[in-house]
Order: sequence, then C-alpha cells, then structure tokens
Amino acid sequence: MASSTLNQLTVLSRNLKDRVLASSSMVVAGQTPFDTVFTHDVCSVRYYAPANAKYKTPLVIVSPLAVNMLVYDLQPERSFIKYMMEQGFPVYLIDWGKPTRKHAGYTLETYIKDFLPKCLDAVRAHSKSDEVSLHGWSMGGGMSVVHAAIVECKGIRNIITLGTPIDGHANGAAGKNYKRLSGWLKKARINLRKVPAKLMYTPGWMNVIGFKLLDPVSAIKGYSELIKNAHDRDYVAQHANQAAFIENLEAYPGGAIRDWFCSIWMENETAHGRFTVGHEQVLLSHVKCPVLCIAGKSDALSNVPCSKGLMNVIGSADKEFFVGPGGHIGIVSGKEAPGTLWLKTSSWLAAHSIAA
Repeated sequence: MASSTLNQLTVLSRNLKDRVLASSSMVVAGQTPFDTVFTHDVCSVRYYAPANAKYKTPLVIVSPLAVNMLVYDLQPERSFIKYMMEQGFPVYLIDWGKPTRKHAGYTLETYIKDFLPKCLDAVRAHSKSDEVSLHGWSMGGGMSVVHAAIVECKGIRNIITLGTPIDGHANGAAGKNYKRLSGWLKKARINLRKVPAKLMYTPGWMNVIGFKLLDPVSAIKGYSELIKNAHDRDYVAQHANQAAFIENLEAYPGGAIRDWFCSIWMENETAHGRFTVGHEQVLLSHVKCPVLCIAGKSDALSNVPCSKGLMNVIGSADKEFFVGPGGHIGIVSGKEAPGTLWLKTSSWLAAHSIAA
C-alpha cells in the first residue's frame, strides 16, 4: 500500500514538474504540415492539403486578431484543421501574423477592405475555385460577415461564425455594464472612435491578462483541474498544449481593437444591422449567402443571445443557429468539439459545397 502511494506521488510530482519546468516537451500543437501560399504585409495564408479532396469549395479559416494559430491545430486528436482535411475539404488559414507597435495604426478597415480581400483572392487563385466558404471564430466571424456584406457575397459561397458577438448589450452582466458605460460616454460627449490608434495598442502579454480577467472563473478552474488530474499524463499534456495557445497571444493593432470595441460593445450597432468600416456604414442585410451561426453554451465572452443576434440582421434565406458545448475556446478546440461542433460544421458544409 505504501509502495503504491509512493509510486502515485512520484508520477504526480514528475508530471507537475514537467508541466512547470519542461512544458515545451509536452506541446504537440501546430504540427500539421502546410504550405504558405501567400504573404502580404504582416499576414499570410496557409494551405493544408487533404489526402483525398471530396469538395472543390475550399474552407478558409478567418482567425481573430491577437490569437496564435495553435488553437486550430491543438493536438492530433483535437485539431480542427486535421479533422476538416480528413472530411475532404481543402483548408486554408489566414494568419494575421505578429503585429508590433509600428502596426498600431492599422484599423478594421485595413483588415476588412485590404488584407482580407487580398488573402481571399489568393485562395481563389490557388484553389482554382471562384467561391470559398468562410469560417470565422470570434472577431474573425465579424470580419467575415462585414466583408461579405461589402462585396454582397460575391465569391463567397458560405459563412460559418463561431462565438461571434453581435448583440453586445445582450451579453449577460458584461453587456449591461457596456450599455451603462455607453450611456455615460454619450452624456459626457466622449467619442471613443476619436481616440488615437496608438493609444489603444495592446501588446500580447496584456492580452493574455485581459483574456483571463474576462473569464477569471474558468482560468482558476483550469489550474485547479490540473492539480486534481496531475496523475494523468495525457491530461497534463493537454493542459500544456492549451496553455501554449493562451499564454502566447499576439498584440492588438490599436485602430482595429478600437473599432471593434466601439461597434460591438459600446455602440452595439451590429445588433441593429450596421457596422462602421472607416467612413462607410455597412449594412449586414446585404449578406445573402447561406450562414451557419454557432454559439457556445458556456461562452462568457459571447453568450448565446449575443451570438444569436446575427440571425436578426443578415439577409440570408438559408441560415441556421446552433448551440454546442464549450466556452469561447472550447467551441474551437475543446474535448467535446469533435463529436458536436466539428461534426455539425462538416455536415453543414458538405451540404453547401461543390463536390470535387
């Protein structure tokens, strides 16, 4: 009995030691091979070729700003990219790169009207497909929808949004606080859109802290679960891979985060079907292509009512709202995602894509 307990303690201490002091040895994220088929400024486009392509319509993952790409390829058994490749989809991933202070002035107009169209044109040329399907998580979903509205879905066959905030003031307690703050700013005649972009720039380390503060309960629970499951080497390895993503966020260009914060959280204009891009006010009703809108049941950053707001403002006749398990990260790479959200995504896309 004593020997068994000693062995358990030895395993537990070794696992925790490796997690703290040698976590990189446990990280297997980001190992699916890809080709870089386009680069422009700070961004690039990756291509992941399926072994057996069943569909001509490529899937383009439009990542949010500030994240690294590991979340889409977290582990061999929890890789959204690998899963969609195995379903026969040509997969492309837009990587927004590593913006620095010299990119602080980049706004959402920079990304939505310049970078994103160039990246999508490169995908169409490389895939020899006139149309693409867009998959946008969080801000990536918003950027996809707004771009589609601007071009009136020309060259865009389908859109999938995942945890994308639309009705910011419906986002639980945080949404109510944003609504109060918005009212106060109006009374004080303070316009956040006029704040210089460089003042809104946030480096990666600050985004890591901010992300955890937005959902502190989940952050604390994650480490308590690690201690509880420290005897399980696989669990500890999964935690290390998740941390490799969360602890290595990129910077937010000041202009881009300012524009997003104003449109979604302060002005809540997206809940009314509008989005300001530069000097243009885009109408989301111009989105007419098929749309699958996914929300996470326990997503604190964009709850179900907040995400569902998209259904009220787009002009698509073919639109579907789906709620799956997981929080803001879990809906992308959580342990329940493959059998629920990924399955829903692939089956919906299969029915809406052109066969090879």
